[in-house]
Amino acid sequence: MDEAEFDEFYSSSFTRITGQLYAMIGDRDEAQDCVQEAFVRAWSHRRKLSRADHPEAWVRTTAYRLAVSRWRRRKLAARPQDRALEPAPRTAAVDEARVALMTALTQLPQSQRQALVLHHLCDLPVQAVARETGVPEGTVKARLSRGRAALAALIAPSDITDQGAHHA
Repeated sequence: MDEAEFDEFYSSSFTRITGQLYAMIGDRDEAQDCVQEAFVRAWSHRRKLSRADHPEAWVRTTAYRLAVSRWRRRKLAARPQDRALEPAPRTAAVDEARVALMTALTQLPQSQRQALVLHHLCDLPVQAVARETGVPEGTVKARLSRGRAALAALIAPSDITDQGAHHA
């Protein structure tokens, strides 16, 4: 991949990959930073990427791994020296400004959220999701099924409440 091809690849996929990573991790600024870093790494691997079947998947996977690594480092850094002396951690309140889907996605187990985002938002077939996540296709199908059921349960109650408020 030469410089012009890489620039075209970057221009055509940065926003899409950032949106996909945002859906997976729930933090837009972090998603942008991680995708930018993934593209920096992609530049140094551009010869390998030109031969890859799915260079966008390579960047998305790299960005996701960067986000997980950053999260782990922050978690370790924030941990007090003696946790026994610290008060019990509080769960942050749900941000009312978030879109219902994004809020619901953040409540799912990471494996289900990742499968749902890759399959439904990235439009990857089950086989590609399995390849990208490193799990069997049957596991991906189970995660998709459980994730969709969990999303339905999380989103449906608010829809019912909203409809009831309009009819009152």
